[in-house]
Formats: sequence, structure tokens, C-alpha cells
Amino acid sequence: MIVVHAFALYGRLAASTRYRLEQYVPGLALHGIDLRLSYLLDDIYLTSTFKGHKASAWQMLRSGLGRLSDLVELRRFSAAIVHCELLPLVPGWLEAALLYRPFLYDFDDAFYLRYRQGRLRHLDSLLGPKFDAVIKKAAAVTAGNGELARYASRFNVNTEILPTVVDTRRYRVAPRKTDSIFTVGWIGSPSTAAYLNALIGPLSQLALEGPVRVVVVGARAPVIVGVEVIERAWREDTEVEQILAFDVGVMPLPDDDWARGKCAFKLIQYMACGIPVVASAVGANKDVVAPDCGFLVEHEGGWVQALRALRDSPDLRGHMGASGRHRVEGHYSLEVALPKMAAVLTRIATS
Repeated sequence: MIVVHAFALYGRLAASTRYRLEQYVPGLALHGIDLRLSYLLDDIYLTSTFKGHKASAWQMLRSGLGRLSDLVELRRFSAAIVHCELLPLVPGWLEAALLYRPFLYDFDDAFYLRYRQGRLRHLDSLLGPKFDAVIKKAAAVTAGNGELARYASRFNVNTEILPTVVDTRRYRVAPRKTDSIFTVGWIGSPSTAAYLNALIGPLSQLALEGPVRVVVVGARAPVIVGVEVIERAWREDTEVEQILAFDVGVMPLPDDDWARGKCAFKLIQYMACGIPVVASAVGANKDVVAPDCGFLVEHEGGWVQALRALRDSPDLRGHMGASGRHRVEGHYSLEVALPKMAAVLTRIATS
């Protein structure tokens, strides 16, 4: 049995931890791989952050010491996975030195921008190239989309695309419920909810033509004149049922460096449930959404046209939903991704 330690940046409340690491555990065991996870920033930290609170210095110190303890124990493992970042604010050369077993670097967001843009950009001179050093030392790299893979390939030839996938036994299709109100849905976290502001204008325009409902799961929703807006708390045991209540799933994004690193996971979730999608023509969205699964749009008028077409044709919604489900089964399912993950881990642990 190959024993692998996965160093997750966040607790399992983070979708990336659940879907890029945790859901692989049972299947990898059947391939002779014992995957064990540890978390740097736990669910208490995430819950507090989503509420706008900052972690105390003691909490961060305790988390860092726990991770260092896990690194000492790394000698007992055949290999490791570093998901996104091992230790925030630590230079890349030191982070790479702490990893004294062969490791897979896995990421599903543009983490290489973390210290180059945004609120931590003042650390660019010290930490800007941090992830380049970690990627370079990794035995292999799995990137969530083509944009991330292209970046990683500059430093490591053993880079491959591994999308964030869903278990299609859990994500299922159900008969559509009859409802006279056209329901547009979005699922996510507070960190990306601001992207919904791009839909205020298009949805307000549609509301002039007839009733429109917007359901936002996991975050605060914007105020949209004339639209019934419903906020629902995210829960793991109800997220599939919540998606199944949508007529259309949406994923608006700005066309910037950060957004191009997103892995279109919302779209994969919607499509797995047989829900047609409308998304910004940005980054991985363009890879995931085939023409028969939904619409890719580039401007406000495109949102109105796409949503109107789906509103007015239940048959079109049904056709696109079925095509989306088929696409997920073939390209974005755990069944497809598991052998790829098993092969990478076996290779780096036995080479």
C-alpha cells in the first residue's frame, strides 16, 4: 500500500478540499493508495472569514505549528500532495525545502498571483515568485484548467490538466418541477458573490417581461429591481437538491487574470444535474460549455438573449440539460478522473 499525505490549505468546508482531495480517498484505496489529509486553516477559520472576521495571531501560529508537526511526520509517507499552498507568507525556496518526499503540486486557482496582485501585492518582491519554486521542485503538477497548466508547464514539464470533478452517482438528474416562475440559480461562496453584480442589469430587464426568480446558494445576493431574490444557506447534504430547483445555472466572471484561473466548477455542478447553463466566455468556462450544453456570453445583451431563450423554451432547457449531463459523465466525472490521479500518485511514489 502506498501511503500519501495530502496537505490541504483549507478544511473540508472549502469545495476545493472536498472535490480535489477528499472525494478521491475511497477510490484511491482500491488502487492501493492510502490518502490521508491534514488541513492548515480549518473550518472555524473559513466560517469566521466568510463572516468578515480576521483570525487572531494565536490561531495562525497554532495552525502553522500544526503544519510543521505534520511535515516532521512526512518521513512515514511514500509521497505527498500540496494543494494550493503549504504555508502562507513563507518563501518558495523554504517551502520546497520542507518537502523532503516526492510531492504532487495540485492547484485549481491562480495562486501564483497571490503575492503579485490584490491585498498582498506589497509582498511581490519577496514572495511574488514563490509558487514558481514549489512547482519546479514538484515531482508532478495537476492543474485544474488549461490556463493554470500553461503557467505551471513553464517550470515543470510533468504538468497535466486534472479538472475539478463530481461524483455522478451523487450528482443526479431529476424530473423537472412545474413552476410558472423562471428560476435562475447560482451556487458558491462569499468570496465570488461580487461577480453576481454583472447580472443585475440583464435580470432587471427580463423582469420587465415576466416573473423572474434568482436563487443564490452560499452567499449574499445583490438587490435586483423587479426580481424575486432568495438566499439559501449552503449545506453539503442539500446542495444537489438546491441545484435541481434551478431552471438555469449561471456563472458570470470578469475577464481578468484571476477569473481566467477559475475552473468552471459551478458549471460542472449544474450540468451534472441536467441543468442548462449560461456563463461568461472567460477562461475554463469556454472549455466546459459546449454549444449544446448552454450559452457563453460576452456582454450584457448576450446575457439577456441567452436567458430569454432558455426561459421561453422548456424543450431547449431539457435538451441542453441532457447534453450537459452527458458531457460531465465523459469529461468531468470522478469515474474518469480517478484513474488519472491514481496513476500520477503511483508514479511519483515509486519512481
